[in-house]
Amino acid sequence: MDFKTLLQKEFIILDGAMGTMLQKKGMPLGAVPETMCLEHPEWLLDIHKQYITASSDIIYTNTFGANSYKTKNCGYTVEQLISAAVGLAKQAVTELGTDTLVGLDVGPIGQLLEPTGTLSFEDAYELFAQQVRAGVAAGADLVAIETMTDLYEMKAALLAVKENCTLPVVCTMTFEQTGRTFTGCAVSAMALTLEGLGADAIGINCSLGPKELAPLIEELRQWTTLPIIAKPNAGLPDPNSDSYDITPAEFANNMAQLAKLGVKILGGCCGTNPNYITELKQGLQGYTYNKPNVQIPAAVCSASKVVPINRVRIIGERINPTGKKLFKEALKNQDLDYILTQGLEQCQAGADILDVNVGLPEIDEQKMMVKVLKALQGVTDTPLQIDSSSPAVLTAALKVYNGKPIVNSVNGDDEVLDTVLPVVKKYGAAVVGLTLDKRGILKTAQERFEIAKKIVDRAISYGIRKEDVYIDCLTLTASAEQQAVMETLKAVRMVKENLGVKIVLGVSNISFGLPARELINQTFLTLAMGAGLDLPIINPNVTSMVAAIRAYSLLSCTDKNATEFVSLYGGIASPTPKTDPTQNQMELDYAIKSGLKADAARITAKLLQTVDPMELVNTKLIPPLDKAGVSFEKGDIFLPQLIQCAGAAQAAFEVIKSKMALNGATVSRGKIVLATVKGDIHDIGKNIVKILLENYGYTVIDLGKDVEPAAVADAVLEHEVPLVGLSALMTTTLGSMAQTIALLHERQLPCKVMVGGAVLTADYAAKIGADYYARDAKESVDIAKKLLG
Repeated sequence: MDFKTLLQKEFIILDGAMGTMLQKKGMPLGAVPETMCLEHPEWLLDIHKQYITASSDIIYTNTFGANSYKTKNCGYTVEQLISAAVGLAKQAVTELGTDTLVGLDVGPIGQLLEPTGTLSFEDAYELFAQQVRAGVAAGADLVAIETMTDLYEMKAALLAVKENCTLPVVCTMTFEQTGRTFTGCAVSAMALTLEGLGADAIGINCSLGPKELAPLIEELRQWTTLPIIAKPNAGLPDPNSDSYDITPAEFANNMAQLAKLGVKILGGCCGTNPNYITELKQGLQGYTYNKPNVQIPAAVCSASKVVPINRVRIIGERINPTGKKLFKEALKNQDLDYILTQGLEQCQAGADILDVNVGLPEIDEQKMMVKVLKALQGVTDTPLQIDSSSPAVLTAALKVYNGKPIVNSVNGDDEVLDTVLPVVKKYGAAVVGLTLDKRGILKTAQERFEIAKKIVDRAISYGIRKEDVYIDCLTLTASAEQQAVMETLKAVRMVKENLGVKIVLGVSNISFGLPARELINQTFLTLAMGAGLDLPIINPNVTSMVAAIRAYSLLSCTDKNATEFVSLYGGIASPTPKTDPTQNQMELDYAIKSGLKADAARITAKLLQTVDPMELVNTKLIPPLDKAGVSFEKGDIFLPQLIQCAGAAQAAFEVIKSKMALNGATVSRGKIVLATVKGDIHDIGKNIVKILLENYGYTVIDLGKDVEPAAVADAVLEHEVPLVGLSALMTTTLGSMAQTIALLHERQLPCKVMVGGAVLTADYAAKIGADYYARDAKESVDIAKKLLG
């Protein structure tokens, strides 16, 4: 039996929770679960056998956290842990005489990736690759990447699998009821990215119960043709009873509803056990697999924003050194903030996608492209178009891009097609095809159409969907080749009508060398949209160009009921797109809102020449952070953007601290002790809280994870701290949280306590004596401000 054969079954049954079962076996609080494979192998053998007996077709190894970061102090190597874990799972299969498959379980590393955190994409890739190689050597049948909340980390893991083995790989991420992961990843973005990267099945696990998962599955099935996985919790956690709130029978009933929605692969996560899997198997009797029949639209995405090409979409052209002296200087000087400002300005003006071209003879284009892509994705969620003629640059850029980008471009040359298209396919991108070849740009529309057809056919032969090929019929300059203008428009119409692909066109070149360029550009743009143009590459800061597109959307009935047009132009004679300031005009508010660290520091240093440091903190630094917090609460921005804002504020704060230190003064809004409680080794949530609190100007004394109650109390006493923050991820460690609070009360320490964590509720927080319950990192800041100012 292999995974491909297994897919022939009506439904595939996964196993249930591993951590829940290990806790029932007696795993000590704070122990590294993966070490149980070596210290209590009989536990794992029994757990695997229970799930196999309960009808699991695939069992996951006890390797969820078996990476060298999480296990660095456990006394075993990654290879020892994974070899033992896979061996035990296979032993269970052999002893029961079944053909159950063994999936190498791969979970999150436990650190945030750049730019939200400090772990580089490349280092994350290496950590996952080590796990994959060990799993392959031990004999795993497939790889199961699960419980990811960061699409970037998921991509690192998936690439590590694809580039280090030939095993099938299934991928699941963890979503909240908002339809987003806690880093803001959308279901649609996950689907577009992971299917493009070659996952064999995708889906959702953990966080929610099967009932809460239903709307997310409905969303997912609109965006993927792959088998869908659902591996939910046993309902929602109840901190009072240390359990989850639905029975095996209820779980099975709800899972059957998910099967009706098109889920092919079903299992359980936190709180489930073999009884749940047995009921699940029985509950699916009589059901047949209902494969969703969907046509995935042309679309590109970042991690948190999907842009379907279902109307005219603007590609901003300004991140390109051609003809731009300041931009060239910025590239030579590696002035990333200037480049980021160019990107943000275009987003504000209405760009749906940003073209990124950093080719300049004097610089290392590959290094610069990677650096710029990472930086841009740190400040904007607008999808990007990677613009280079170098296959090496494209490969490096596609590897680090978070989401599904566009590659600009290939042309009709066989050598170019056969070099670049495999790279486009590997990384799941869309691609622009230029209608030229070694002969140059051909005169007639028919000749360009034939090249377009060749490009589309070749892309399809490499496994690239036709929806992901965008043809550029090439704009020639009207001043030099006036007769070619209509030939280009004719080619646009021919390609659109006969090949059915999306059309991209650089517009501004049409007017080169002529007066009244804006008038010519706008007229040509309007004609091209009428001929079938979907993706004009323009400068969105030019009001008339954006206005033409909005008017076209109204007239072509893509702006239904003229809603967008009226909202933008109603009562306004001539609206001007809001553009952002140049670096010299920029204010601190804008730099913080945009996450521009260097600019924030520069502006702060200048302001300190005339403004008192504390006045600057209170009137210039905190208000934009508060605005970002409000946007976060409304769902207008997500955690990465919030942390970027906070990072820019921190850069400003460091300048203020340095200034005050020169005068012998210090600046701090107060001290706070943070700790993940005894027995809990999951500290990523606590670390996010720490980042935000520090960037708001608080001094954080971070005690780390698995912290004894006495250590918390001692720190409060030693540092005279008025506020303590405690976190816990698991229901089993909530007792430690209660003990810590009880000890603080027993010692009569004059401090308040705020608590947070995935399984915690406001009621339970009150029950164990906490003063505050923080639903998320932003709320912990609100509590600190309320208490400390």
